Formats: sequence, C-alpha cells, structure tokens
Amino acid sequence: MTQRWFRMLSGPILLFLVLAQPGLTQTISVDGASVKGDKNARVILIEFADYQCTFCARFQRETFPRIDEEYVLTGKAKFIFRNFPLEHRHPYAFRAAEAAICAGEQGKFWAMHNRLFRLQDSHYFNDWSQHAKALALNATKFTQCLESEATASKVRRDLADGKSAGVKVTPTFLLGLAEEESSTIRVSNKIEGAVAFSKFKEALDNILTLEK
Repeated sequence: MTQRWFRMLSGPILLFLVLAQPGLTQTISVDGASVKGDKNARVILIEFADYQCTFCARFQRETFPRIDEEYVLTGKAKFIFRNFPLEHRHPYAFRAAEAAICAGEQGKFWAMHNRLFRLQDSHYFNDWSQHAKALALNATKFTQCLESEATASKVRRDLADGKSAGVKVTPTFLLGLAEEESSTIRVSNKIEGAVAFSKFKEALDNILTLEK
C-alpha cells in the first residue's frame, strides 16, 4: 500500500480497508502466473503486490502464513501472485519483480519472493547478484534472464492485468472461483490493504460455501 494512500486515510483504523463485493462478476486470467497450492483447488486468492511496499511485506510476514496453513496447504484454496510495481514511488520494485521471475526460471520463485520481502529494508535489497548467490542460482542464466525483454514483458502484463481489474494500491487481493478447464478466475470479492487474517477467513469461507 503506498504512502500516498496512507496519507489519505483519516485514522489508524482505516488502514484496514476491505471492499466486499459479493455481486462482482469480473473475470481475470492467471495464465502463466506463479501459483502455490493444490492445482485442483477452485477457490483462488490473487495478490497484486510490490516488493518495496511495506504493507505487502506486512501481509507476507503476518497474514500469509495463516492463510497458507489453513487454506493453501490444506488444498482448500490456491494462492496466486501477480506483480504490481509502483515505479514512480519504488525505484527497485520492477527489477525485484524481474528477479523473482528469473529465480522462478530455476525453480526458486517462492524462495526469492520470500527473501525479497524479508530483506526489504536491508541495504543490499537491490543487490540482485547477492540474492542469486544466496539461493544458489546459476548466475549466468539469472543475469541473462534479468536482461531479457521477455522478463520485463511478464511484469508489464501483470501491471496491465491489474489495472484492467481496477488495482490502484498495493497490496490488492482478488478472490473468486476458477472456471472449469480454464485459466480464468471469476472474481467475487476484492480486498485492499494490510487487513487482518479474519477478513480473509470470512471472504474465503464464503466462497468455499458457494463452491460447494
């Protein structure tokens, strides 16, 4: 969530903003996105985030572990990550997104994803070669991937999809059901900001009820 958005809020309680939209019929494709969870799970939680966003790091640190334990690891839901780097505010966010994608090319997307959020405030956050070394990545392949236009295009596609879906702040979450034999998600709920686990639980449980 951006600092500008934070300044627009009138008090601490409003830091936790939930937009519940049970009547939403929007759809979004997640083809090629990074996915965690049972491939057959139809309930989907999509996060649009920025690796330099402090609120995104808070979600990763405080809330996602509970979602992962209760919904993802149990096969109830899939978690999908999409990049939404706010370059005008966070100068290294786009490159960080590319670094995570390139780590994914070597089977270590989630390791890089977690590392970037964990070390967000460190002085070597933007030392991409150091991150690659720490994860034992092939340095040559990693560097080539970072410099590839195809990698940048993947980030820009995430940005475009997010904007089309109405994403304006980070983190933003879209929740819904995967359509049968398709990479398209029918979105039924939208959550913005560093909300409490209880808000995700309520939304996910409601969708699980509909899925049955």
